[in-house]
Amino acid sequence: MKKIDFNKDWICRSLGGEKREYQVTLPHDAMIREPRTAESRGAGNIGWYTGGDYEYRKCFYVPEEENGKTFILEFEGVYHNAEVYVNGEKAGFRPYGYTNFYINIGKYLKYGEENEIRVIARNSDQPNSRWYPGTGIYRPVVLYIGERMYIPVNGVRIRTVSSSPAVVEICVKTSCPGTVDVEIFKDGKTVLSDTGWAEKDEAVFRMEISDAALWSCETPELYTCKVYFGDDIAEENFGIRELKWDRNHGLTINGNRVILKGACIHHDNGLLGACAFPEAEERKIRILKENGYNAVRSAHYPCSKALLNACDRLGMLVMDEYVDVWYIHKTAYDYAGDVMKWYQEDLKDMVEKDYNHPSVIMYSTGNEVSETAQKKGIRLTAEMTRLLHELDGTRPVTCGINIFFNFLSSIGFGVYSDEKAKKTAENTEKGALLKNKPSKKKKTVGSEFYNTLACMLGDRFMKWGATLYPCDLKTRDAFANMDIAGYNYGINRYYHDLKKYPDRLILGTETFCKDAYTFYEAAKENPGIIGDFVWAGWDYIGEVGEGCAEYSDYNFNGERPETQMTGGNGRIDLLGKPRAEAAFTRVAFDLEKGPKIAVWPVYQKENIHITGWQLTKALESWSWRGCAGMDAKIEVYARAHSVELFLNGICIGKKKIPKKSCRVIFRTVYGDGKLTAVSYDKAGKEIGRQTLCTAEKETILKLLPEAETVKPEGLIFLPIRYTDKQGIWKPMEKHRLTVKVENGSLEGLGSANAYKEGNYTDPVTDTYYGEAMAIVRAGVRGTVKITVSDEENTYITDIPVEKTIYG
Repeated sequence: MKKIDFNKDWICRSLGGEKREYQVTLPHDAMIREPRTAESRGAGNIGWYTGGDYEYRKCFYVPEEENGKTFILEFEGVYHNAEVYVNGEKAGFRPYGYTNFYINIGKYLKYGEENEIRVIARNSDQPNSRWYPGTGIYRPVVLYIGERMYIPVNGVRIRTVSSSPAVVEICVKTSCPGTVDVEIFKDGKTVLSDTGWAEKDEAVFRMEISDAALWSCETPELYTCKVYFGDDIAEENFGIRELKWDRNHGLTINGNRVILKGACIHHDNGLLGACAFPEAEERKIRILKENGYNAVRSAHYPCSKALLNACDRLGMLVMDEYVDVWYIHKTAYDYAGDVMKWYQEDLKDMVEKDYNHPSVIMYSTGNEVSETAQKKGIRLTAEMTRLLHELDGTRPVTCGINIFFNFLSSIGFGVYSDEKAKKTAENTEKGALLKNKPSKKKKTVGSEFYNTLACMLGDRFMKWGATLYPCDLKTRDAFANMDIAGYNYGINRYYHDLKKYPDRLILGTETFCKDAYTFYEAAKENPGIIGDFVWAGWDYIGEVGEGCAEYSDYNFNGERPETQMTGGNGRIDLLGKPRAEAAFTRVAFDLEKGPKIAVWPVYQKENIHITGWQLTKALESWSWRGCAGMDAKIEVYARAHSVELFLNGICIGKKKIPKKSCRVIFRTVYGDGKLTAVSYDKAGKEIGRQTLCTAEKETILKLLPEAETVKPEGLIFLPIRYTDKQGIWKPMEKHRLTVKVENGSLEGLGSANAYKEGNYTDPVTDTYYGEAMAIVRAGVRGTVKITVSDEENTYITDIPVEKTIYG
């Protein structure tokens, strides 16, 4: 079918409060522009945004000669309870906010006239999410037009039959019987072609590709398949990779075992809100890949096509997850009321989206669904697994189960109820009226209860609880109804369960950063442990809970809880900068030997409570001028026998690295200069070193655009950092920045601080440890001028817009 970009010239307006209309280009997130207040009924779950209902409207002309053709609209994501009207008639409805869906609009169109598409996205029914969802049409929209002879949307399915020899099967659906031609290309050159006949609206080709370039994380080789039917052309990218899984070999790709070194990610793009801009999705995957991760878990929703395309190109494996609830609510207005009616169609659409992507290696039917401890839920586990096997027999199915909390919920602890939720909402509103302070009597409900409990008692408590015998009883039947058992925070069960269940494959679907070394050493020796997904790989808006430890100079929470924006618990911060925890993880996964140095902010004297979701507050810097003589806490990560630490050439300590660890901590007195860590093997031979230097006194602000040019209307990511002339980072610099843009628009501005006054659409931000970032959308042509001002100086960077050649 002819594919038409349907993202421009939409008009958006709020259906409550401010009625002003404004023009938008999709993807668009209306929520990111809303006020953040203590009155928010979604509270910290959604970053204290208010939530609202919005209307999107677009007019377009359909020529008279188009009458009789097939018109299908695809919405990749509308949050949520989307209603679609065509010329005033209701053409479709989809309650789930994270799935792509299709509407055949042909019968509603007026030919030879202007037509109106109207979409209602509702998000005033708060609370409905445990994290920031965004509002509106936050993923792209496409219009498909088909002649009499056409290939339906998702009508080409490609699977690898074998990798040696390389054989692929191509199944083509058609609107009617007829001749089908298939060509396979690699790097623009034809590899082979074939012709067949679609007898019953389907043609199947089995083709062997000689000297095939196989797809893997290390070599993400892609082919292009073009299918011709009448005047219609369908094009699909694919990779040749053979996926297998069993207890003796673990998970294998093309016969080689792969240990999943994974990161859980939410759908938002930080300062951009929920908008699924292709550049932002690819940037996220690229940075995660650079930091040693080879897999992502889309927590807890089907991910965007742009993200899957990036994973295909960059060699990142994907566990695509369906949902966060089944039929038991976690918040009052979440999707639990609709899952049983819609899950079959939701899963079908997810599979059709995923099928041709070599990066997708697994489906997950849910996250921490306590239903799996009930007979009804155990049956549903089996039904969803069966349905996914029927839709796609090439990939395994899992479900992330919090083993300890599954047991607790089965005996009544933390179970959601409308009465508890109502009391929580009432206390939130009372707190807002009383000096904007939430009630201390607030009762947590649903999964928030478990998060709060874990923060209070720590990760050891969660992992110990998972080892209790009743936890096994409440998970074993559900685990038996999936291909791979998904363990959330159950690492202490691994060895026990491998012995007890000789056919079980174990996947750490959600884990703590500090367990990376333990997991990887166990997985290397046990194929039954196929991987690990840390919570979280990348920081995200909402779900603030109790998971964020922050010093008071960056924490406004004491008087204004609504300033807490994120959980602060990503290995990559909200701006895309790797934290020290990412360096620890690279060493834990044996991707680097180290040593890597990180230092707790020397000037900070508070004792703050680090929860399980944060490993450390240390920064990879030795620039703490003015702190001479103060106590310094230094972490070193290394795969070595021992590590020695030097300050300006003088040894300040040497430590043996503990068994089952790659992390040691030193304490010393701070002094400006050079801090050097040297690692040694058992024989005392040096095997690595790293040095951090104190920045010079003179301070400058550096604007560091991540690319020298930008595509027309593309995104510019502009990290902003205080340094010395040599570019050495100065984390003690605190400033307020103002950003202005010419020939473009400011799409997002902020820092990695978990606490934020205002929102990311404001042109002003405070730095966090000397850093911030602006995201700018370029104009169509010319040069984008970005001006950044602090209290004393103004800095400018110019980014040329790439010229577009037509024809």
